[in-house]
Amino acid sequence: MSPAEGPLGENPPGQWCALLDRVEDGRALPLLVWRAGPGWRMASSGIVGGGIGPRQWWLNAQVPLAYARHDPERHVAEIAAVLGLAGAGAGVGMLTAADVTRWRHGSDSGVRVLGTVGLGVPVPAAAPLERSAAGAEGRVGTINLLAVLPVPLGDAALVNAVLTITEAKTQALAEAGVPGTGTASDSVCIACPVPGPEAAEPFCGPRSPWGARLARAAHAVVASGTVDWRTLHDTR
Repeated sequence: MSPAEGPLGENPPGQWCALLDRVEDGRALPLLVWRAGPGWRMASSGIVGGGIGPRQWWLNAQVPLAYARHDPERHVAEIAAVLGLAGAGAGVGMLTAADVTRWRHGSDSGVRVLGTVGLGVPVPAAAPLERSAAGAEGRVGTINLLAVLPVPLGDAALVNAVLTITEAKTQALAEAGVPGTGTASDSVCIACPVPGPEAAEPFCGPRSPWGARLARAAHAVVASGTVDWRTLHDTR
């Protein structure tokens, strides 16, 4: 298992992700898109398509650091329309100021995880209320993760998978000495096939077979992304 780098290539319906460009306000901005197609369920904290339900696409769009729109749901809908996803059913949309072209990808025994990592403003989850964001201006801070499992997961297992991928993310940050458990705007998405005649997996914790694979792949992505972000920004 090792993180891959670079373009994800073509993205025919139902296959893996593609790195694309779009133009907004005269500026070219990249995004990652997975045209999953029918037959998938996703659990997400994404600003669009959050919760648990059938979803047919996922996107992670880069936005300017000084993002000022107050209608992110409409913005994602506009992006989806440009990509031809408007008629493809519900999907999951994420936004980030991190450099999407520096995505990281990890896999482990059939589980695939893709992520973009920005660590300008790491925070402990239980930070004191009075802790300020002083010095955050001009610094990118979002970790967005997509995990695709090849087996159906029950509702409880999907929630368990969100917990597992978050624990793996936090482990990677702790091992790298990052002073936080994540950032205040991190988002995750877990995708799995819609259950068929076979029973859905009931568990996806870090010691379950599929949860362990998910954790290792996610850890690899965040660890690699953390090294890359620090190399670019030369900060600890």
